[in-house]
Amino acid sequence: MKRIGKMMLSLILFGVLLFGSAMAAFAEGGEAVLDENKLYARSAVLMDADSGRILYEKDGHKKMPMASTTKIMTCILTLESGKTEEIAEVSSHAASMPKVHLGMRAGERYRIKDLLYSLMLESHNDSAVAIAEHVGGSVEGFAEMMNQKAAELGCKDTFFITPNGLDAQKEIPGEEGSVTVEHSTTAADLARIMSYCIVNSPQRDDFLEITRTPSHSFSNLKVKEGGEAVSGGRKFSCNNHNAFLSMMEGALSGKTGFTGKAGYCYVGSLKREDKTFVVALLACGWPNNKTYKWSDTRKLMEYGLSSFEKKDFSKLPVNQGCLKDIPVSMAATDYLFASAGTGVEISDKTPAPVLLLKKGEEIEVSYKVEKHLFAPVEKGQVVGKIEYRLGEELFWERELVARDSWKKINFAYFIRQVYRAYFS
Repeated sequence: MKRIGKMMLSLILFGVLLFGSAMAAFAEGGEAVLDENKLYARSAVLMDADSGRILYEKDGHKKMPMASTTKIMTCILTLESGKTEEIAEVSSHAASMPKVHLGMRAGERYRIKDLLYSLMLESHNDSAVAIAEHVGGSVEGFAEMMNQKAAELGCKDTFFITPNGLDAQKEIPGEEGSVTVEHSTTAADLARIMSYCIVNSPQRDDFLEITRTPSHSFSNLKVKEGGEAVSGGRKFSCNNHNAFLSMMEGALSGKTGFTGKAGYCYVGSLKREDKTFVVALLACGWPNNKTYKWSDTRKLMEYGLSSFEKKDFSKLPVNQGCLKDIPVSMAATDYLFASAGTGVEISDKTPAPVLLLKKGEEIEVSYKVEKHLFAPVEKGQVVGKIEYRLGEELFWERELVARDSWKKINFAYFIRQVYRAYFS
C-alpha cells in the first residue's frame, strides 16, 4: 500500500509540474505547437490570405496532383470572363465525363451560372468541361487560360491540363525532346490561388456567394425562336458538401477533391476579425480516410488563430538618429565657403504592409542613407531607404529623400561672392 501511495503521489506531482510548465509557457506568450507528424496530409500550407505569406508548411512546394481543388481556378476564371449569363451547349465530350457528374446530355443547353453551382457544390466533372469549352473555345484553350492566370498570380509550380482535376498527363516539346508533365500544383500555389479568389479577385463576392450556397436548383434550357430561354424540362438540385463551412466560426469557402492518384485534397479559408487564413492540403489520406482533411484543416486553422497577430508596419517607430542632415559639398551658399546640408524625410510610394506575425517574431529594420552629397541637390531627390525584413525576405522599402535643394557653384557664383565680399 505504501508503494502504491508513493506511486500515486509521484503521478500527482508529475501532473502538477506538467500543468505548471504548460501554464508558464502560456503566460510567457507561448502558442499552440503544431507537430507536422500529427498531420495526415503529405503536403500542407497555412497562408495569410491578405499578404500571401506562408505561415506554416509541410512539403508545401512539392508538386502533386490536386484533383477537384482545380475547380476553384475554373470557377474564378469563368466569373471574370463575364459570360455567366450566357448559355452553353453541351458537347458529346462534356457529356462523356465520368462520375461525379451532373448527367447532362449532348446537345442540351445550360446557363453558365447554373453550371458553376454544379461545379462547386457537387464537383460535377461534365459541368467543368462544358464551362471550359464555352469560355475557352475548347478544353485546351481554357487550360491555357488557367495556366496564364496561375503565372500571373505567381504560381511557379502549377500546370493545368483539365478544368475538372481528373488525373492527366501531357507531352510538352522541349529543346532536348518532349517532357511529360502532369496536371499538378503545390499546396503553396493552391493556397495562393484560393487567396486570390477570396481577397483580390474583382469577382470575389460572386465566388464566395457560389461556394457558400447550401443548395441550388435549376433546369436545362430550351431557346425559343425569339431567343427567349425557358426550362427544358429536366430539373437538378445541387447541395454543398463542404463540411468545413459548419465546423468553425468564420469559415468562408472551400473545395474538396479526390482521385485515386491525388488522394483526398482540400483547400479552405476562414476569417475572424482581422485575420484571414487559407489552408491547402494535398494527399490527405485515401479511402476510408475521408475525414482526415477536416481534422488537418481544423488543426492548422486553430494554430493560425492562436499563434499569429496582425502587425501594421506603418506603426513601427522610426529611428530619427539614422535620419541626420547630410552635408552637401560644392553648394552655392549665401556666403563663400559656408557649409551646406540637407534634411532627410520619408517619402512613402508603397503602402505599408499589414502581416500576420508569429508571437515573438521580429521585423528587422535597416537604414541606408548617403553620408555625403555633391551639389546640385534637388528637393525630393532619393538619398537612401529604409528596409523592413522578416528573415531574408524584404517586405517593405521606404524611400528617403532630400528636404532641401542646392545649386552647384560655378564661375559666375565665385565672381558674385568675391565682389560681395570685397566691394559691397
